[in-house]
Amino acid sequence: MPQKNSNRHAPRKKLLAKTSHKAGRSPGTLIHVGRPRETPVVLQRMDYDAQALTALSPDPVDLCRPAPDAASVHWLHLDGVHDLPLLEKIGDIFALHPLVLEDIVNTEHRPKLEDFEDYLFMVLKMLHLEPEKDSIRTEQVCLVLTRNTVLSFVEKPGPVFEEVRERLRNNKGRIRKRGADYLAYALLDAAVDSYFGVLEQIGDHIEQLEDELVLHPAPETLNKIHHLKREMILLRKAVWPLRELISGLQRMESPLIADSTGIFLRDLYDHTIQILDTVETFRDVLSGLLDLYLSSISNRMNEVMKVLTIIATIFIPLTFIAGIYGMNFEHMPELHWRWSYPLLLLLMLCASGGMFFFFRKKRWI
Repeated sequence: MPQKNSNRHAPRKKLLAKTSHKAGRSPGTLIHVGRPRETPVVLQRMDYDAQALTALSPDPVDLCRPAPDAASVHWLHLDGVHDLPLLEKIGDIFALHPLVLEDIVNTEHRPKLEDFEDYLFMVLKMLHLEPEKDSIRTEQVCLVLTRNTVLSFVEKPGPVFEEVRERLRNNKGRIRKRGADYLAYALLDAAVDSYFGVLEQIGDHIEQLEDELVLHPAPETLNKIHHLKREMILLRKAVWPLRELISGLQRMESPLIADSTGIFLRDLYDHTIQILDTVETFRDVLSGLLDLYLSSISNRMNEVMKVLTIIATIFIPLTFIAGIYGMNFEHMPELHWRWSYPLLLLLMLCASGGMFFFFRKKRWI
């Protein structure tokens, strides 16, 4: 993560999205919640088995309907969820519940898993790093798994699922030899892998902050620490329910998930535990960095106060001597001595030097 000069004037991300405009509407009403999108929605479809693969961009949407007795696996991917009429057509084709469509267009939804008997519905978050803003951006991904079809919905086009497409095109690994449940696992795995890249960059940034705190802590450093703590809150909100989702898939006794896919889901669950442990570790490290910053500032203040106290202490006897002989009394015989002035200066010098060596002996300076 690139290091910025200061996050003091950066706009804060809202911890809670505004959904008040949905109040009073009936359940299942489609209202897009999220960042406004003006780009057109892109629809892609892949039909494949162990021998062949067909990729197309269906238009109209009626071409998305797979043959009911087809032995191949169908993957329908939608980039963009702001085209509500298109989503309604897809919902009619695949008999999706209105509440499922409502959750798809609500891009601020919490990750979850729901079983509708004929299909499984999953919501999760993908993570992207925005270097220009020095912050993490979440993007919602919705998956619908049926007997031989996987529907995936993302907010906008991205490279996260491109590796899965390349494996399908080049027939790499076991993905073309397995069913739709393994394709859903591959998409979940690709989304989870995006977390590791973000965490690595955050870890590098935390190491930079540690060095900065040791060498020259500044108020800008405190702003960076608070900024990263907010990012950790965002990460935890995405990862914690994701663990519950993968765990639910792993324990679920559904005919849509083959027993052979269970071992891969267990491995994916281990990845989510690893991510969650890393997030908790980063949160503890950032709390420690905040304490280290406060300790560094306190130590610097103590050093300054110690130096000022020593200077003031050295000048106390000098001020006392100068104050005695600065009084306007007539009967002070020392004022008329020939060597009184140099002797007084020598006395002040000896007093200052003696106190200085005394402080050095005590290791106060």
